[in-house]
Amino acid sequence: MHSELEVTVLLPCLNEAETLEVCVRKALTSLADLGVRGEVLVSDNGSTDGSQDIARAAGARVVHAPRRGYGAALINGIAEARGRYVIMADADDSYDLSNLGPFIEQLRAGHDVVMGNRFRGGIAPGAMPPLHRYLGNPVLSWLGRVLFGLKNVRDFHCGIRGFDRDRIRALDLRMPGMEFASELVVRAQLSGYDLVEVPTTLRPDGRSRPPHLRTWRDGWRHLRFLLVFAPRRTLVWPGFVLALLGLLGTSALALAPRQLAGVEFDINALVYACVAILVGAQLLLFGGFAELYGHFEGIVPRRPDRWVRWLSFERCILIGLSLVFLGVLGTSVALTSWGQTGFGHLDPRGTIRLVLPSATAIALGVIGVFSGLFASLLTLRGVSPAAGRAAASIPRQIRGDSDIPAPTGARR
Repeated sequence: MHSELEVTVLLPCLNEAETLEVCVRKALTSLADLGVRGEVLVSDNGSTDGSQDIARAAGARVVHAPRRGYGAALINGIAEARGRYVIMADADDSYDLSNLGPFIEQLRAGHDVVMGNRFRGGIAPGAMPPLHRYLGNPVLSWLGRVLFGLKNVRDFHCGIRGFDRDRIRALDLRMPGMEFASELVVRAQLSGYDLVEVPTTLRPDGRSRPPHLRTWRDGWRHLRFLLVFAPRRTLVWPGFVLALLGLLGTSALALAPRQLAGVEFDINALVYACVAILVGAQLLLFGGFAELYGHFEGIVPRRPDRWVRWLSFERCILIGLSLVFLGVLGTSVALTSWGQTGFGHLDPRGTIRLVLPSATAIALGVIGVFSGLFASLLTLRGVSPAAGRAAASIPRQIRGDSDIPAPTGARR
């Protein structure tokens, strides 16, 4: 019976004929030595070197992953796994598949995700390029800790990790490329899952061809994913600070020039202050849109900030039209003074002090109106937070190519 299997060792594969057999045999031997009822599952991405037959002959079960990509193969394999727990690893013989005991022990203890840590377990000479070892992995792991509070994860991109199959299925992971490794950890953390690390080793892989990983391309995709999934710290807070500074500067300079540390700030500084307001407001709105999209698509479980939930179409129209009205009013006053001087009229420098904030208000108002329209489009499907939480309790089989969001379940 499939339900009797405890562990599935999952190996994504694309032309791994040189190393696949030894990986399968190591994993099967480790399961047998531990007395664990399990399987080795090879999720094949369309190999043309006979990897499928090699895996079957070594004792693995092989399934076809219809979509290309490291993440797509793993998503397909997770959906096909029969074990309660899944331990994924590369099929290049770089990870120690003969020592699965620490992962299984921690999974049995109730942890949702068990990450390997190569820096604690040992990295053999030549196993990891210096650029990855001393820059890429440390920087991306540090970003993960800073942006998402991943205090228990020091090796963010270790390729061997174990997890509770159903808990990871509930996340509805979607990234088809190498950034799947980041997605799994980030989505698990955001959903309140219990993550822990165990030491593991890394040795040079046994292939004669170059690895599928591309340093700069895949490194950028990991970095982009981390930044996009943390809109509060990458968009909302920087936007708020920038808009606030711009507002303070505009308020001060709209009245008269200001002296600071012996330097006079006048019209030129006012222009940049107005630009800061516009850019800051845009960053704030982009961050709000990211939170709305993530929540209503079931990507992140937390509710958006209160101010984001306040971004209804009607409110945005009201605020936007109010700003446009104030801007038009200021512009009308300025129009009566253009080209005129003397009593009762603004001098040219005074006119520009009114024109710049007025034009900024008009621009903000127009942005606000259309932002409300865009926010309403993002939430048009009508998935409410309450409905999302209710749907989270309904188990379902998740396919790797599904475009239907599945909100995460409650933490055990």
